[in-house]
Amino acid sequence: MKNIYTQLSFSCSKIVTQQYSTSFSSAVRMLSPKIRSAIYSIYGFVRFADEIVDSFVTYNQEELLNDFEKSYYQAFKNNISLNPILHSFQETVKKYNIEDALIQSFLKSMRADLHKTNYSTQEDYETYIYGSADVVGLMCLKVFTNGNTEKYELLKEPAMRLGSAFQKVNFLRDIKEDYEVLNRSYFPNINLKNLSPDDKKLIISEIKEDFKEAYKGVVRLPLESRFGVYTAYRYYLKLLRKLETTPSHKIMDARIRVSDFMKVNLLAKSFIRFKLNIL
Repeated sequence: MKNIYTQLSFSCSKIVTQQYSTSFSSAVRMLSPKIRSAIYSIYGFVRFADEIVDSFVTYNQEELLNDFEKSYYQAFKNNISLNPILHSFQETVKKYNIEDALIQSFLKSMRADLHKTNYSTQEDYETYIYGSADVVGLMCLKVFTNGNTEKYELLKEPAMRLGSAFQKVNFLRDIKEDYEVLNRSYFPNINLKNLSPDDKKLIISEIKEDFKEAYKGVVRLPLESRFGVYTAYRYYLKLLRKLETTPSHKIMDARIRVSDFMKVNLLAKSFIRFKLNIL
């Protein structure tokens, strides 16, 4: 009967992914069916932690995050949790041998969001991005390489750069909400009260370099994961280009997004390139 509960738990993680991110869930559907559930479970875990520090402002967020972390480790120890998100995640952690150091780095960055509002140095900025994004890329890479240590080490750096690129695009897209609602400033030495064209250009240039290095890994991923990751890569690259052509003051006024029509178009083009092996 536990198998039924485990299947249900993975289904819950899938629902979380679909409800919170239509773009990411679309990319996951492009993965092999054999690995989709594991990626859903990773997303569910990181999304719930992120929700605690970003959305549950009327509750004791630190207590919630501490309880969430404690419950995860209890689930890991007992091989089960009545929290289906934690149950499915601990199953994935064990199956794909995801290092605890990655999970701890992630939780450290989440905990920083409870207290730290200004990342004024490059070191703080990079440390936060590593924990909030790079390690998530590495967790997924553990699934993609499925025990192939040599392949994992080869693709480790590009996976981290892809995580960085995605996170920085999110920072730039969500800059208004992060600054005005959550009182956070992630980009060091940038005046968010008056984002200048030069500052935006500098940020865009940095993200483009991340995408350039990440691409070298995307095209070398196992076939089971290559198309799904490439789809997400193309989506975020398109979003970056929209941000690049949007005047700085408009980025601070409205959340830039890729239309549903454009997403479908990107998916179709990505599929054709994948099938023709011209990624």
